[in-house]
Amino acid sequence: MVIDATKCVNCHSCTIACQNQNDLVPKEYFNRLEEKEYGTFPNYGRRITPVQCQHCDNPPCVSVCPVGASYKRKDGVVAVNTKTCIGCKYCIVACPYSVRMVNKAEGYVHKCTFCIDFVERGGQPACVTTCPMGVRTFGDLKDPDSDVVKLIAVKKPVQLLKEMNTRPSIFYILG
Repeated sequence: MVIDATKCVNCHSCTIACQNQNDLVPKEYFNRLEEKEYGTFPNYGRRITPVQCQHCDNPPCVSVCPVGASYKRKDGVVAVNTKTCIGCKYCIVACPYSVRMVNKAEGYVHKCTFCIDFVERGGQPACVTTCPMGVRTFGDLKDPDSDVVKLIAVKKPVQLLKEMNTRPSIFYILG
């Protein structure tokens, strides 16, 4: 996924779409908007950065899971088997992006799945299709003809916390 943070207007449609898609209660979200202010008047600005599971190529959440409930699928999506998760929260501590949550009613940890059920049927994640500003572009990083690969080549986006060597699958255009 490529996220063009320069287009984000802080409308929260991505957050609400994600909550609806995943049956999350109002104070739970897999998709958050971080707001940072920079500069001083008259050269002041704000940047809104959408943050979610980065679906890392080297996910620390997977290696710390004592029961293998956190795992990486062949397609690169980092997932949680909620039936085997024991709720120990090691994965929450290991994730440098703070994007995992405990389902308080059931006790398991859950997170963004890139709406893989839609994607497997040829669709796009809910956060992508709902955004009125076209902030997110989703596609296959292994397909040289995909829009995400083309955007990465042209825009030279950055990855969050690249120094952690998690090798995130989400790239950011920060402007």
